[in-house]
Amino acid sequence: MQDAAHIKPLTALRFFAAFWVVMFHYWPKLDVGFTPAVVDKGYLGVEAFFVLSGFILCHVYLSGFGEGRFRYGDFLWNRLARVYPLHLATLLGVGLMAGAATVAGMVIDPNILSWKSLPANLLLVHAWGFAPVAGWNHASWSISAEWFAYLTFPAFAFAAWKLRARPVAALLGALAVIAVLYPVFEALAGFSLTQATIQWGALRIVPCFAYGCALHALWRSDRFPSRLSGYGAAFLGMATLAAVQFQCPDPVIVMLLGGLIFMLASLARTGFDFAGQQVFVYLGEISYSTYMICIPWKILGINAAAKLLNIEGDKLPLLVWIVIVAALIPLSAISYHIIENPCRERMKTWASSWKQRRLALSGAA
Repeated sequence: MQDAAHIKPLTALRFFAAFWVVMFHYWPKLDVGFTPAVVDKGYLGVEAFFVLSGFILCHVYLSGFGEGRFRYGDFLWNRLARVYPLHLATLLGVGLMAGAATVAGMVIDPNILSWKSLPANLLLVHAWGFAPVAGWNHASWSISAEWFAYLTFPAFAFAAWKLRARPVAALLGALAVIAVLYPVFEALAGFSLTQATIQWGALRIVPCFAYGCALHALWRSDRFPSRLSGYGAAFLGMATLAAVQFQCPDPVIVMLLGGLIFMLASLARTGFDFAGQQVFVYLGEISYSTYMICIPWKILGINAAAKLLNIEGDKLPLLVWIVIVAALIPLSAISYHIIENPCRERMKTWASSWKQRRLALSGAA
């Protein structure tokens, strides 16, 4: 079986999912009088991340879980090393920006520096209903939802392992959860689950994460003919774009996104290098930074541009808007190489050192 790093189309897909979310947040700041359908549905890029997360975590950890080699503490530490340093850095960055703006006499949204929401943000539980407002770096709500999925991963892994010989049943079960949960939630809450953030974000990840686990079970079983994966990827890609363009219900688009993820993973298995070029893989690797800095950079970049160019309001000319959006790529690379990756490796080194000390002490005893 391939290493997770070698499913290159899925790595590349992470960038496109992140950029989809970026367009959703940045387009309203562009001085035009329309919003394309694909931009209007950009919030579903988060669902794509959630499905990918379930797929990849099963790919990396499920065999170890089923064979008794899974170490929950190690798993959580590795996941924390993956998401927390940049989360903390962007939280501090937003706080410093808001503080500097306040000192300069600028008016800021009081919710940004919500001290009541700070403990929940620091503990990564601000998408569990524990934060009174969506303060600080709002995009991090999805990281809180991911943390919920990490904490409960043994439950997902247990179900996936038990159903590994019945992947079609697992997939049908996951699709049934999506088909039922979304309309039931909307009927009870009055809004779509795909719009949930700080109040129900932890629930929002559950059907997508389970869907990703089920898709991995089917992919792992080799029941789908790999020779058809190219046709399947093309069909699912076009079907997803059509569903977005015609504003199909969100659950339908989520299902199609999962199908596309499955087809791209199957395509990689054949050795076909679709979206496997180094530039796309690299963009996928820095996509977490792209996602996490997009809101702070939007606040800073748009306000700075409006101030420097004496732009009335918050709508930017096309050229200025393109420059600000394009700047996310080098800024993401800087964030990845200076904060995200070094801190992740440092935390893993700490864990390795602690293990070696424990082994040395137990050997001495």
